[in-house]
Amino acid sequence: MATSRYANDLVMDAALDKVATSTALRVCAGTSNPVDRAAAVAATLATVALDGADFTKANGDVSGRKVTVAQQPNMSITVSGDATCVTLDDGTILTYVVPSTTQPLTSGGTVTSPAFDIEFGDPVAPA
Repeated sequence: MATSRYANDLVMDAALDKVATSTALRVCAGTSNPVDRAAAVAATLATVALDGADFTKANGDVSGRKVTVAQQPNMSITVSGDATCVTLDDGTILTYVVPSTTQPLTSGGTVTSPAFDIEFGDPVAPA
């Protein structure tokens, strides 16, 4: 009898719940992704505070589970530079990094971070 891999939604939700403890979204510059919160803070071009209302969990688009991070409009740009990623942190640790299309930002302007999903697919058997 063949068996398949399985992960309970609660297991995937536990990881998504940790992401949803993030209290800051940062638009960052750099030639590589920040490896920790300190690096993200140092690379920040714009930031906005987050709370639980900014995160919505649901079934994944294909399988598994996802959390959607709400759009963050009109974030004040405090440092000029080329934005290369968006980061999430909880005030202590870097919880997630999402690469973005490189975009030049100018201090004094604004930038909008569109809504995005963080998704974990159901486990699949190895090929």
